[in-house]
Amino acid sequence: MITVTDSDHLAVARRYAERVDDWPFAPRFDPVQRWYKRLAGEEDFEVWALTWLPGQGTDLHDHGGSAGAFLVHAGQLTEHCVMPADSAERSASSVTARPELVSGTIGAGGGRRFGPRHVHQLINNADTPAISVHVYGPRLTTMTRYRLDAGHLVPVAIDRAGAQW
Repeated sequence: MITVTDSDHLAVARRYAERVDDWPFAPRFDPVQRWYKRLAGEEDFEVWALTWLPGQGTDLHDHGGSAGAFLVHAGQLTEHCVMPADSAERSASSVTARPELVSGTIGAGGGRRFGPRHVHQLINNADTPAISVHVYGPRLTTMTRYRLDAGHLVPVAIDRAGAQW
C-alpha cells in the first residue's frame, strides 16, 4: 500500500495523468454535466479522473477536510479560489468572513496542491475539452458547496460520499 503525504498528492496525480492508457476505463465526455470516476482508492487517499466540456464547472466547494491536488492532463481549467480579502499573504488554507475570489488558469501539465481548508471552483472556460486528475487524502467523505453573499462565504449544501457521488 502507498502512503501519501500532503506534499505527494500532486506527484500521484502526475503519475496517473502520465498513464491515461493504463486507466481501467476511457475518459468520457457528458454533454449535460462534467463526468467523473474514481481511478484508485487506498486507505489514506483516492484518485479521480474528471472530464470537462467547454462551460462545465463546479460550484464553489471545499473537500470536507481532505487535502489534495489536481493536475490538468489535457485542455485548461480556470480556478477561482477563496482568499482572505484583508491578508497580505493570501493563504489558500485560510478562509475569513470577508473572502474574495482570486482566479488563475491552469493548462495541460500544470497542477496545484491544496490544504484541508481550501475552497474553490473549477470551470472549463476554454473552447476545447479538458481532462484532469484529482487526489484527495484522506478519502473524501463530504464536500460543502458555498456561495458568496455580500462578502461572506455561505454554506449552501453538504454532499456526502455514497449519496451525491
